[in-house]
Amino acid sequence: MHEYLNTLVFGIYPYIALSVLAVGSIVRYEREPYTWRSGSSQLLRRKQLIWGSVLFHVGVLIVFFGHLVGLLTPIQIFDALGISHGAKQILAIVVGGVAGLMALAGASLLLHRRLFDPRIRRTSSFGDIAILALLYLQLLLGLLTIPISMQHLDGGEMVRFMTWAQGIFTFRTGAADAILTVHPIFKLHLFLGLTIFLVFPFTRLVHMLSAPLRYLWRPGYQVVRGRNAASQSGNTKHLMERLQR
Repeated sequence: MHEYLNTLVFGIYPYIALSVLAVGSIVRYEREPYTWRSGSSQLLRRKQLIWGSVLFHVGVLIVFFGHLVGLLTPIQIFDALGISHGAKQILAIVVGGVAGLMALAGASLLLHRRLFDPRIRRTSSFGDIAILALLYLQLLLGLLTIPISMQHLDGGEMVRFMTWAQGIFTFRTGAADAILTVHPIFKLHLFLGLTIFLVFPFTRLVHMLSAPLRYLWRPGYQVVRGRNAASQSGNTKHLMERLQR
């Protein structure tokens, strides 16, 4: 039964979550482009928003790309670079721990602001609060894995997660077996992460996929007034002068 649930959650569920992430994001962008934004409440508690947003976004980006590189880079590359499994484990603990604390502090400010300011609370949807709460819980779980990782400084546990992640992305049969015996907190952390991917297209998080790169090569605009506009402006000015006399 344990092996069956492990295969279901970590062998099949990842493909469901990633498929919904990809297809759902494309469909939402095509059908509801005007909802492709994070929403704004920056006029309310602006200082708290700035601090919370900066800490949260910087921390989350470091954590995300750290996981992406750490899990999906073939172990042979680290071996070729002379980076031992233990050194990689310690680096992940230190960098992930600092970035995780930053993101958690930022999420705390943002969640407090959204829950305890009456005006912001009234303009917040259930989805706005739910996804922020999910991210907060995920960050908390990630930090709770650090004491457990400290007990495996040889890097063996990290290699298991790398084997699992790379097995999923290469459609390797039995990828879930690699993490069959890892600590339950790690499994809960992975499950919640996959669930966030699953609900991603239906939340305000979709703005993370957008970058204003088109503005780098977009031609500038020049305001040109037509003859009719200039004539009307002249007539208005002339009429104002006559009224003032």
